[in-house]
Amino acid sequence: MGFSITHLIILLVIVLIIFGGQRLPEIGSALGKSIRNFKKSLSDMDDIDVTPKVESKKEENISSKS
Repeated sequence: MGFSITHLIILLVIVLIIFGGQRLPEIGSALGKSIRNFKKSLSDMDDIDVTPKVESKKEENISSKS
C-alpha cells in the first residue's frame, strides 16, 4: 500500500493550511539539509576510532601504589 496521487495532494493541502505558502521553501530546505547531514554522518561512522587508549606505565605504577 503506497501513496497515490490523491493522497499526496491532500497531504500538500493540509501542509499548506498549517504552515502557509511562505514557509514551505524554508521547511523544504531544512529537511533537505537534515537528510544530507544524516547521510553524511552514516558514511563517516567508519572514521571514528573507538579502541581504548593504553595507559602509560607511570599511570599504572601510581594506581598500583594506592
